[in-house]
Amino acid sequence: MFRFLYLVPCFFVISADAAEWPQWRGPQGQGHAPTARDLPDQWKVGSAGKEVLGGENIQWRTEIPGRAWSSAMIDGETLWLTTAIEHGSAQEGPPPPGGKKPQPRSVAKSVTFRVLALDARDGQILEDLELFSVDNPQPTHVLNSFASPSPVLGPDRLYCQLGDYGTACVDTKNASLVWHNRSQRLNHENGPGSSPVLWKDLLIFHCDGSDVQYIVALDTKTGEEVWRTDRSGKMNDNPEMKKAYGTPLITSVGGRDLVLSPGADWLYGYDPETGKELWKVSYGFLGFSIVPRPVVADEVVYFSTSFMKTELLAMQLGPEADSTPEIIWNYKRSVPRMPSPLLVGDAVYLFSDKGIATCLDRHTGEARWTDRLGGSFSSSPILADGKIYIGNREGEMFVIQPGDELDILSKNEFGEAVMASPAAIENSLYVRTEKAMYRIEKTNVKQ
Repeated sequence: MFRFLYLVPCFFVISADAAEWPQWRGPQGQGHAPTARDLPDQWKVGSAGKEVLGGENIQWRTEIPGRAWSSAMIDGETLWLTTAIEHGSAQEGPPPPGGKKPQPRSVAKSVTFRVLALDARDGQILEDLELFSVDNPQPTHVLNSFASPSPVLGPDRLYCQLGDYGTACVDTKNASLVWHNRSQRLNHENGPGSSPVLWKDLLIFHCDGSDVQYIVALDTKTGEEVWRTDRSGKMNDNPEMKKAYGTPLITSVGGRDLVLSPGADWLYGYDPETGKELWKVSYGFLGFSIVPRPVVADEVVYFSTSFMKTELLAMQLGPEADSTPEIIWNYKRSVPRMPSPLLVGDAVYLFSDKGIATCLDRHTGEARWTDRLGGSFSSSPILADGKIYIGNREGEMFVIQPGDELDILSKNEFGEAVMASPAAIENSLYVRTEKAMYRIEKTNVKQ
């Protein structure tokens, strides 16, 4: 029952051409906002409530029910986002199966997964659609949520992949459920985190649990499984060390499309049409619970690894899609466990979970500078209107000018944790906090 710039020389496959912000981290999946212009450096949130009294450059604020860290997708004048309504929630501390240390985890008697459509002009909730409800869901880590994976937009369709709980396709024209698939089962232990990606008529996503590890593709028209490929790389015997939460990135090498797929201990390359494994490269150490999404420039892949020994690796792709890449450098200091890296020109920007900002030369891996922002970071940065926007769990969003040193243009207070990555379209910045969705725009901007 349903209820309601900086240019980086890269080669990308843009999966959903019709949407302005179709997937996690933007049109190219790498945190770049190509249409953003004249965005504000500063804003001020006024009193809580629909009117945001006393605010500056805040166009609207809309309370969002439930708890979810997924980012909003934008199609024309409509924002689409997922959420999870928890029933009978509580916290517990026992270790997950196979683990030795207690984990701060959230448990619930049941969870209802929903999709909301918001009017981008005024923030009004236009649609509220139930996808499915799950009794006795697996626990999530307190830094995670039941609906952390971001959906992806295709023409007239929104695809929601919510880990073990299921996958659903929504008709965005009439806000109705087209199909759902709940056959991808796995043990997350700490909740879902991998977002899906579109390639032609396939929805591709990771299923890296403590019990099974594979990548799968569903037919976008029917939801039926088209291919499934098990991870082939040897992993640690401890089930907890086999987990990963990474999101694939599709690129092109030698005129052929390639799925870049970070899993526990290995980076894999797959043929998106068949799921055939083309190559895999070991990180060279224990690497699990990967969250960040890779970024690519000039056929070099940059990605960070693991909660155990976090490094940033740079891998040179071969001349062909099936050529095995080579690690050309690594960087070990203050590498993020959760926030994804950001490419800006010839630099890689890193924002660690503990609030350390780093700028690296992307060709050599040498640090140009390292400085402290402060706070704790989970969301990933974006580059919009030539500036970097990134929020933290303390409810602050930094606006940073890329350059030869840390140049903080502003620090803006939401008073609510920022766990989701922002989006930017033309003159507007869209930010999801733990409680609400915001549209931020200069008050006197000309459309």
